[in-house]
Amino acid sequence: MAKRAARSDTEPSRRTEGSHDGPVSAAVDQIVAQWRRERPDLDPSPIALFGRVHRVYLRYQAVIAKGFAAYGLNSASFDVLAALRRAGTPHRRSSTELANESLLSSAGVTFRLDRLEEAGLIERQRDTEDRRVVYSQLTAKGLDVIDRAMASHLVNEHRLLASLTEAERTQLAQLLAKLEDSIVAAEHNGDS
Repeated sequence: MAKRAARSDTEPSRRTEGSHDGPVSAAVDQIVAQWRRERPDLDPSPIALFGRVHRVYLRYQAVIAKGFAAYGLNSASFDVLAALRRAGTPHRRSSTELANESLLSSAGVTFRLDRLEEAGLIERQRDTEDRRVVYSQLTAKGLDVIDRAMASHLVNEHRLLASLTEAERTQLAQLLAKLEDSIVAAEHNGDS
């Protein structure tokens, strides 16, 4: 028995580069196998996909949070600044437009805008024709910060994708888009 344990301890080091059955993947596979053993009447195969998607997301968030922190930002503030930057000159949007372009609620956008304004990265301006509409606009400092943060962020994302070929990246992006469409369709079908 000791021989078998020693052999299994060395197995991971014999895996070939690019192998998809590393320690992280093995953990997800183990969860699926455990459910198959404990509940053979169920098909736990979706866990193999969603478990990995979830784990990838958590790891990705941890990595990019460090990158954003170097610029005094977090994911939500980066998203708001990036939305303003993508808007083009004069780099402004209403709170409603920002909420529609991000994953934040209107209240979340307002909270984030308050923080960004305090940091001098945005300024708020009332619409000259409709005083009820308030725009948020990048300041010169905000433009500088988002331009530097975005350049750094893309370098970081390219680093994270280094193990995938261009064709694999394209295929994965297409498959994830198809997965998102499938989830949206399932949500709509479940509502009826």
